Amino acid sequence: MVAPEYSIVLDIVGLEVEHLNSGLVPNIAKIANDGEYAKLEPVFPAVTCTVQASLLSGKYPNEHGIVANGLYDRNAYFVSFWEQPSSLVRAERIWDRRNSCTSAVLFWQNTMYANSDIVVTPRPIHLDDGVVMWCYSKPVGYYEELRDKLGEFDLASYWGPLASPRSSEWIANAAEYTLEKHRPNQLFAYIPHVDYSVQRFGKSDARARDDLKKADDIVGRLVQKTSELGIKDKTQFIIISEYSFNDVQGAIPLNLVLRDAGLLAVREIQDKEYLDFEFSKAFAMVDHQAAHIFVKDGFERAARKILEATAGIDKVLDSEGKKRLKIDHERSGELVAIAERDKWFSYYWWHDEKKAPAFARKVDIHRKPGYDPVELFVDPKTKSIPLDASLVRGSHGRPADLETGEGLAFYASSSKHDITKSGIAKCTDIIKCLAAA
Repeated sequence: MVAPEYSIVLDIVGLEVEHLNSGLVPNIAKIANDGEYAKLEPVFPAVTCTVQASLLSGKYPNEHGIVANGLYDRNAYFVSFWEQPSSLVRAERIWDRRNSCTSAVLFWQNTMYANSDIVVTPRPIHLDDGVVMWCYSKPVGYYEELRDKLGEFDLASYWGPLASPRSSEWIANAAEYTLEKHRPNQLFAYIPHVDYSVQRFGKSDARARDDLKKADDIVGRLVQKTSELGIKDKTQFIIISEYSFNDVQGAIPLNLVLRDAGLLAVREIQDKEYLDFEFSKAFAMVDHQAAHIFVKDGFERAARKILEATAGIDKVLDSEGKKRLKIDHERSGELVAIAERDKWFSYYWWHDEKKAPAFARKVDIHRKPGYDPVELFVDPKTKSIPLDASLVRGSHGRPADLETGEGLAFYASSSKHDITKSGIAKCTDIIKCLAAA
């Protein structure tokens, strides 16, 4: 096969092979049927940062080190989520194999300072009197150029109670502009909005189906753009989703479980309780349906016993279990917990909501020691984020199950590649499909 001159890789969260025959995604179905498609086996945990790092490097988490959407700094006693520096990924990614190939990457994770010709990724600047809606870009000033052409990127449409397809539409417009002006050999664009509706409403809800249609419209527009530019016959489209969803009913407050067992410590400051990383014998960095449990020496057996006795937890991985799932990395917790299919993990540690830190009721993705999908909702009475984990209807992250099909995502390419076995493509093989200039 002659390698195409251009590749456009679209990461559309929540797509599944079953959607091809639904009538919702005709543009995606055409690409799939004209080329090839398969169910995609994500790496574990099937969460954004981890899967994206594997897609772009061809490596597993025990090699590239992105074991979750968050990181725990054992030296600084600090958890942070959604950190963006490219150097956090300890593996070569596709744009590092430069040759004469030019690349543009729009809104993928861990791309600040990446070795790509063009980068755009959200990086709001937090000031005492508000937030500057800014995006990091390379070359310097490219976001400002896009802003002048497309309008400011609205961070509220990207995450939080106002998250909507507007974020994906802006990214798609940026992709069209980038194609027209720079014509990169490889363009990567993240289309996130289906993620929001499935977490809010569940997989089968009409609003999630409507968002799939909108994602398909974006694909159609980008295909049309390549026609207008006269490069359609030279371009391969690769469409992937990072994971598929499970419908869920209820969350497990892992840190509260550990607190009640005497393993987690809190400090009370001005009548609010904060997790005490220094003196906790064990605490959980939660991420959808997976959680890293960081345990002090001598308390692993006690922590594991408590977790295994907790309703809603499916498995607890020790060192051997982590090796089997290729999550055995120094950044991983001593234990890794996996929720049952219809449950997810919340980060909560308080008994009394009045004791919850102020950031619990805000969209505050960096200070919470866990991913918080409840940030997609708002309490109409208080105009703040509620503390009601039962609102969440969709989650993900568990290991894919090849027998039942649980967790299998989506891969399609307008070109044919030999990466599928019995209709299954591995996340780490997608890198083989990308064309070199």
